This record gives sequence, C-alpha cells and structure tokens, in this order.
Amino acid sequence: MKFPNVVTVAQLTEFDEVIDVRSPSEFAEDHVPGAINCPVLDDAERAAIGTMYKQVSPFDAKKRGAALVAKNIARHIEETFAAHGRTWRPLVYCWRGGKRSGAMAHILSEIGWHAAQLEGGYRAYRREILAQLAELPQKFRYRVVCGATGSAKSRLLQALAVAGAQVLDLEALASHRGSVLGNLPEEPQPAQKMFDSLVWNTLRKFDPDRVVHVEAESKKIGQLQVPDALLACMRASPCVLIEAPLAERVAFLVDEYEHFLGDPQDLKTKLECLTGLHSKDTLARWMSLVQQGQWDELVADLLANHYDPAYHRATLKNFEQLAQAQVLRPAKLDAASLAHMAAQVIAEVQA
Repeated sequence: MKFPNVVTVAQLTEFDEVIDVRSPSEFAEDHVPGAINCPVLDDAERAAIGTMYKQVSPFDAKKRGAALVAKNIARHIEETFAAHGRTWRPLVYCWRGGKRSGAMAHILSEIGWHAAQLEGGYRAYRREILAQLAELPQKFRYRVVCGATGSAKSRLLQALAVAGAQVLDLEALASHRGSVLGNLPEEPQPAQKMFDSLVWNTLRKFDPDRVVHVEAESKKIGQLQVPDALLACMRASPCVLIEAPLAERVAFLVDEYEHFLGDPQDLKTKLECLTGLHSKDTLARWMSLVQQGQWDELVADLLANHYDPAYHRATLKNFEQLAQAQVLRPAKLDAASLAHMAAQVIAEVQA
C-alpha cells in the first residue's frame, strides 16, 4: 500500500502520532491537540540561526542550522521514537510545511516509517481551524445550562458527562471559571489560539444527531474569546435553569473558591477589579469581611449585590429561550442531587 507524503488537516486522524517540530515557544502558543513537541531547533538555537543569517551569511546559517537539526533529530529518534515498530505512522508539521518538518519527515521515511508532512504546516492548520469554527457549531443542537453564580452549573455538566451525555465544558477548556474570581490556582489560561484548537477538537468529535450540553457563557471566559459562531448558536438554544437555595450556593462557593481563603490579600486584589462598578462603602465592606474571614457573609453579600444582578441582566438579555427553560430546583448541590438533575435533563432531551 502506498502512503501519501503530504496530507491535509482532514487526514489528521489517520496517523498514529502527530509531531510538532517547531520551537517550544511556538508549540506552547498553539498546536494540534494531542501533538507532541520534538523541536528540530529550540528557541535559543532558532534565534541564533536567525541572527547568523542576517549578520554573517545565509550559507553559514544554513550550514550551522543543518548540523543542529541533524543532531536534534538524532536525539529524538534515540529518546522518543526508538521503541516504535515499522508500522508506526507519524505526521510531522512545522510553521509552514517547509524545511524543518521536511527534514524530520525525510529521515523518518528513510528509516522505514510511513511518515508524512502536513501540507502548509501550522499556518494551514490555523486557517482551517478558523474556517471550521465559523461553521462547525451550526451542525449541533445545544442545551444551555443557566443559573445564578454558585448553582453548580459546571458540576452539572460533569454529571451529564458521567451519565453519557455530550458535553462541551468551555470553562474547563479555558482553565477559568468565568468570573472576576474565576482564575484557577497555579493553572494559567491557554493562549487564544490554543483555546480555539481545543474547542474545535472537542466539537469535531461530537455526534450531530445528539444534543450538546454547554454552560451559559458571556463573550469572554477570563481573557479568552468564545468563538462567535458557537456563541450565537448557544444564545439561540433551549435552556436548562438551575434554581438552588441561597445557603447551598454560598456553601458551594466557599468550598469551590477555598484557595482564596488562604490568601486574603490576593482576594482583595481581585475584588479591587470591581472598583467603578460599586461604591467605596460597598468595596470597603467587602474588604472588611475578607480581613475578618467572614466568608459566608462575604459570599452572600457578593451574590446579592454583584453577581446575581449582573448574571440576571446578561442571561435575560442574551439567551432568548430562557423563559421556556426546563427548571431544576435542587434542595442540595451534593453529588446525589447533581446526578439526579443530570438524569432529569437527559430524560427531557429524550422525551
């Protein structure tokens, strides 16, 4: 059987492994989901070759670059690829499908592996992803989980996933809980390009004949923009509304944001971002509650005077089918209640 030497984005799933040979910094910004990084030039080497190309000569730069590329490919073969059998099929890409990936693919092919190069490299992949994100969301039917802050919407998505439903958890992909206090401890958000790739990679695996469950979001999750076409589809879709008791929401949020309790100064810094939205007296009251460690009182105050009014305004404005939503009224927000709610949502979809 003859295997192609150059393939397109549509053929990604035909390979056993996708190898990104760009530098670590390029890989960190964005890459094909699931790809491994085996740079033929690291960041320092790439910068040095670029400088030599401009300041010394292209010939000397190419000569030095070739030596480095050969050395690095040899290291990857010995350390990363040595255990693969002869049937292994790798796909290799670089920035534009040029010399970096060409060198790796050539050597792997000479060894006997059925290696291929991604046509157009990362640039072609990025163009294709953006094109698909403009159309792919329209292939699905959505159920949008709504509810005031602290209603355990993300936990309901997790329970739905456990129950076998299709779930698009945008906050998990964005590494953010979607509010001013939503950044996750020691887990930075991905770059926008990487977030786009993660959303695309999740959507492309879904079955269009089954409903996709997703949480109601604003245009941005932390610093990341939700793809416009996806947001438009979400806002026009049927909704599920969680109406949980205030005491349960407070307890849930105190547990969910426990990392702030050990660092009151960080919490104060985050709350300062609300300056301009609330009076000096209100901010001073919140700061005082933080200082005293009055967490339940602080959360209840924030819900009443900031989160709930803002959430209700945004949700009523943006989700046109909210008035006809399936309403869930759990007495608790524990695991059993979330599993029961997930069963209710799935039953409604199948009805």
